[in-house]
Amino acid sequence: MATPDIPSPSERYLAAKERARDRGTDLAEFTAGLSFELDGFQNTACRAVQAGRGVLVAAPTGAGKTIVGEFAVHLALQRGYKAFYTTPIKALSNQKYQDLAAKYGAKNVGLLTGDTSINSEAPVVVMTTEVLRNMLYADSNTLAGLAFVVMDEVHYLADRFRGAVWEEVIIHLPSEVSVISLSATVSNAEEFGAWLGTVRGDTAVVVSEHRPVPLWQHIMVRRDLVDLFAEEVAFDEVARSSGGAAAKTPAINPELLKLARTETVSTGRGSNYGRRGGGTRGRRYQDFSGQAGTNQSHGGHTHELRSSARAASRPQVIRALESQDLLPAITFIFSRAACDAAVQQCAAAGLWLTTETEREEIAHRVDNACAELPDSDKDVLGFWGWRDGLLRGLAAHHAGMLPSFKEVVEDLFVNGLVRAVFATETLALGINMPARTVVLEKLEKFNGEAVVGITAGEYTQLTGRAGRRGIDVEGHAVVLWQPGTDPAAVGGLASKRTYPLNSSFRPTYNMSINLIAQFGRGRTREILESSFAQFQADRSVVDLARQVRSREESLAGYEKSMTCHLGDFNEYAKLRRELSDHESGASKTKAKQRREAVLESVAALRSGDVIMVTGGRNPGYAVVVEADPSTRQPRPGVVGMDRVYRRLGVQELSGPVAAVARVRVPKGFNAKVPKDKRHLLAAVQEKIENTAEQRPHRSSAFTYQDGAVEDEALAALRRKLRAHPCHGCSEREDHARWSERWWKLRRETDGIVRAIQARTNTIARTFDRVIDLLASYGFVVADDAGELRPSDDGQRLRRVYGEKDLLVALALREGSFADLNAAELASFTTALVYQSKRDAEGARPRMPSVGLEQAVEDVVVLWSKLQEAEESHRLPLTSEPELGLMWPMYKWAKGRSLQEALHGTDLAAGDFVRWSKQVIDLLGQLAQVPSLPPGFAKTCHSAMDLVRRGVVAYSAIVN
Repeated sequence: MATPDIPSPSERYLAAKERARDRGTDLAEFTAGLSFELDGFQNTACRAVQAGRGVLVAAPTGAGKTIVGEFAVHLALQRGYKAFYTTPIKALSNQKYQDLAAKYGAKNVGLLTGDTSINSEAPVVVMTTEVLRNMLYADSNTLAGLAFVVMDEVHYLADRFRGAVWEEVIIHLPSEVSVISLSATVSNAEEFGAWLGTVRGDTAVVVSEHRPVPLWQHIMVRRDLVDLFAEEVAFDEVARSSGGAAAKTPAINPELLKLARTETVSTGRGSNYGRRGGGTRGRRYQDFSGQAGTNQSHGGHTHELRSSARAASRPQVIRALESQDLLPAITFIFSRAACDAAVQQCAAAGLWLTTETEREEIAHRVDNACAELPDSDKDVLGFWGWRDGLLRGLAAHHAGMLPSFKEVVEDLFVNGLVRAVFATETLALGINMPARTVVLEKLEKFNGEAVVGITAGEYTQLTGRAGRRGIDVEGHAVVLWQPGTDPAAVGGLASKRTYPLNSSFRPTYNMSINLIAQFGRGRTREILESSFAQFQADRSVVDLARQVRSREESLAGYEKSMTCHLGDFNEYAKLRRELSDHESGASKTKAKQRREAVLESVAALRSGDVIMVTGGRNPGYAVVVEADPSTRQPRPGVVGMDRVYRRLGVQELSGPVAAVARVRVPKGFNAKVPKDKRHLLAAVQEKIENTAEQRPHRSSAFTYQDGAVEDEALAALRRKLRAHPCHGCSEREDHARWSERWWKLRRETDGIVRAIQARTNTIARTFDRVIDLLASYGFVVADDAGELRPSDDGQRLRRVYGEKDLLVALALREGSFADLNAAELASFTTALVYQSKRDAEGARPRMPSVGLEQAVEDVVVLWSKLQEAEESHRLPLTSEPELGLMWPMYKWAKGRSLQEALHGTDLAAGDFVRWSKQVIDLLGQLAQVPSLPPGFAKTCHSAMDLVRRGVVAYSAIVN
């Protein structure tokens, strides 16, 4: 009998037969150069590539799916063709470039990213996916001889901001190119593979749930490592138990459930707290002291965990992991500042994870790697603190760091010299940086709008870094216990191994104008209908149509049951609904008018008005001491007869309010001073008693506008209802019940029909709206045959890529760039690429020059008009130009130091470098735009040179 680790005789025979079949093939030659044998899924996928088929490989992080892409590279070199290896991020492109250059030689491998070009005509080129998309639209000569495209992290096509690029590439690649798609495990891999088959031809779908290194799940309660599941359940067992219709989460450790309920658990003799090390599988707990007890131990050691007590500090967590031989570890913290703080906290706690020999090696590597870094920039970059952390074996890793700093951290971590990294989630996006243990501080993060829980897919992606193939016997995922932690919820995240891959594709301005130029409007609509987004929509329509058919059958039955012998009950039911809707509508209209009247009356109150509060917790007389006339939801400050100051809310009033009297509120009145309130309320009491006739409350005098007309309409409907033949039916209410069911189901069915209509041709309809907007701006025009073609302005738009592509093209047309010198151009370009992490507040800052002031004024006006056009065409709105980077970039382009450029901003040096590369990328695009004024391209190149200096130029070096 075969076990998961020991193949059966028949399996061994089959494997031997397949090896014999591969003998003498390219695959055999490729595997001969490897230090390990291929897994089953790797063999299956590589054979499909060798046979000339497209391949989709879906496997867990760390399973080794990139070997399939590397085999495609090997085939290209062997057969004299080209291979492109695409990645979603520059860091991964740099890393893959170095791996392939080391294996096949630097002369055979190139690199293309937005700001870096190395050996671009090599037979193997690593690039970001956007670069390949741009090459396809430009019909680049570099595409000649292309045979294989490897799309690493292809599940990135679900990204709502950049995901459409992956679909554009897949759709537009020449048909003779084989596409090798590498994805995380997704639940709809077969669906995605079926779509690839429709657009790319024969595509093999290879799915594996197996992790070569078992992954164990824990929760750390204070400094104790506790098994999450009651049974010994590793990744593969969780994957199997969470599949299928009867899927259920493996049983949670009952001690954790008890801990969650009581917040205090005693763990002594017979403890079920689990710890997994590199050796025995006995269930044990381990506290921070490093003393372990097992459930076979009957010693007197007792340890009490209190979840309500303070959680372990970051240094304590690292020490606990070190004591249990669970380093190296990556701790994911969803905050850049917290990652940096974690390193400082561990250093301040005196934590050293390296030997003297390792520290010497780290110092040598760091000093060599940063030899070209200008001394003037080291302080602002936090170099010395960063270096000290590395010497201790500690590092942060996040997007705010200098790219070259991150590369050093990655190199030292992979070589075992850095043993604890505190990282944001960006580290999980494909960078080859596995660890023995992954720690999650929290299971929620800020997504830019709100604090939300992480998804099962994100949990899988993050914890998938645990367990190094060929190094670790097992990997460990650790969640830190926080007050309110729900072990069952953690178990749900850990047991859902896959998540659906959903398209984020939509036609953009640049995409649409390029397709129009190449294929015309009709053919473009057909191409867009072949997108994965439309494929998914069409598949969902099939199920919705099935629901409509089933519901129509039920509707026929309901209609039969409500048949009345006296007349048309459907007509009678319609009258009843009309009457009900009128009554409901009249009630809502009255309520709305009453609320508006209340708001108006509250806003009109003045300081010193004495009013009667008719509802809420404190009804009775109150005096207004602070008016609030200017807001949409006025909340004046009042003092009641109970001497309590509060803000008056409209919910406390049953109708409009009016002053019944007035008193003078002293100029120095302070609602916090009891004496002031006492004197004021005494005046109020006297005023009330002396007022012979109080004004009537507006609430009692409130009249509903158009009430008489509405009452007559209701009366007419009631007369019509009573006159209907079915009104006198003895089974009227029974028929009415069936009618209500019919009507409810009819509404639901009509809603499904509308959903079907909305999902049919959705992408093409969006494309039509995009083209209509472009036509209104003159970017597309009809030729002599009536076909739409790009105008001169449209041809310029074809060469502009980015989220503000049309705004950039409009600014070019209006001459907003024309009068700017190189430094001003670099500064102005930031407004068209930069995106602040927070909303800008306050007045627009003064610009560094008159030319920039005018350029900004022009582009803001263009953006405002563009948004109006987008709203009228029901298209996503182009984001507002952001000015927060203009001054720092202007200073930098004028030759100031990095410290001077960033002075007065909260911008991290790494962020500045990253946005500088985006500026260089856009300037490079602008330099290639056709039919622009003489000298503009030269100014663009000059601006690029001004930006690409110092730390920005240094960060672009690939070692």
